[in-house]
Amino acid sequence: MTASMRQRFDKFLHEKNFLTSVLEKIESRTGVNRSYAALAIVGVLAIYLVIGYGASLLCNLIGFAYPAYISIKAIESPNKDDDTQWLTYWVVYGIFSIAEFFSDIFLSWFPFYYMMKCGFLLWCMAPSPSNGAEFLYHRIIRPFFLKHEAQLDSVVKDLKDKAAETADTITKEAKKATINLLGEEKKST
Repeated sequence: MTASMRQRFDKFLHEKNFLTSVLEKIESRTGVNRSYAALAIVGVLAIYLVIGYGASLLCNLIGFAYPAYISIKAIESPNKDDDTQWLTYWVVYGIFSIAEFFSDIFLSWFPFYYMMKCGFLLWCMAPSPSNGAEFLYHRIIRPFFLKHEAQLDSVVKDLKDKAAETADTITKEAKKATINLLGEEKKST
């Protein structure tokens, strides 16, 4: 680990949050430096992601639960920069989830898939201005979106119109069925 990464890691481990309070308790009870305890936990998680049952669930919890919690905190904070950071993460996460839906059946057979996926999601949510989500959004997603914005808007409008038509049709059919059902019920009494 380089010196600057080590300093950022130690700074992160001394911030006040639930994780660091648990690490502080471990450090005070065992005498083991919290950096080593954190690295041991990361190592155990990495091994579990390679050989453990439910690695997919664990990876998805890491990629979803913590960002969801932090997103709620960002929404409730007066600072709007953190809102943008987490919106960017969710855009990347959504696109990744769609791509993974089609490729997961093949990729999940690779031995280190869930560990790499978890590493990718951690890179995307890293607490730095140059995290993976920012990088992918500004280098790939944003240019693609700006180039194809008109076509995407047209597709979304068409889907929205078709969904509204379908909802109206279903509502009308449900009303007819209810009226018919009530009419038959009255006849039988």
